[in-house]
Amino acid sequence: MERQAIGVPMISPTMVVLFDVDNTLLDNDRITTDLKEHLLQEVGPARERQYWEIFEQLRHELGYVDYLGALQRYRVEFPRDPHLLTVSHFLVNYPFAERLFPNALDVVRHAQTWGKAVILSDGDVVFQPRKVDCSGLLQAVGGHVLIYIHKENELEDVEQRYPADHYVLVDDKLRILTAVKARWGKRVTTVFVRQGHYATEPEALRSFPAADLSIERIGDLLHLDRDRVWTVAHSP
Repeated sequence: MERQAIGVPMISPTMVVLFDVDNTLLDNDRITTDLKEHLLQEVGPARERQYWEIFEQLRHELGYVDYLGALQRYRVEFPRDPHLLTVSHFLVNYPFAERLFPNALDVVRHAQTWGKAVILSDGDVVFQPRKVDCSGLLQAVGGHVLIYIHKENELEDVEQRYPADHYVLVDDKLRILTAVKARWGKRVTTVFVRQGHYATEPEALRSFPAADLSIERIGDLLHLDRDRVWTVAHSP
């Protein structure tokens, strides 16, 4: 930062805090486990395995998870399966608000004392927005939600929609944090939340550099202040 000129008031740099959703604010691993149990009850182990095979194939094709899309493709293979409606009902009416990590909403409110809080997520155009809405996150961030196919490739659009002097990216994937840091450099503070299965993958931990800050759970962000997240990105 430039030194304050005599007689000129210091202008605080603007900040935008970008929050990932799955396994950052919301326990998506728990949602997946609940879906697996529901599928086992409704369609049995053989077809449950087929659903997840379709799910992984679709994720490879699209680059993001698509629960409803996988269900649609499953339907093509089993068009007369009467249990499909119960599975779709389970997904659409899932109690997402009950899967927020402890203090998730408090963390969003805390970040809003630093600047604007924005959801920055990957996902499909139906299930992911519903997840954000029904969990209470849409209201918590005042409707400031961005959902892309590959969010790390859309930083120019993020900057245009939410211009700021500095960004804070809170995410459970080192791959994403590394890609954004490579693009924005000291303009971003990367915060690695070590929650969920992605955050503990040995290969990812070996392959990518450490984030600017690392926390064990999202609630730990309550112990950070604005000056800390700003200065850590600008330290030598």
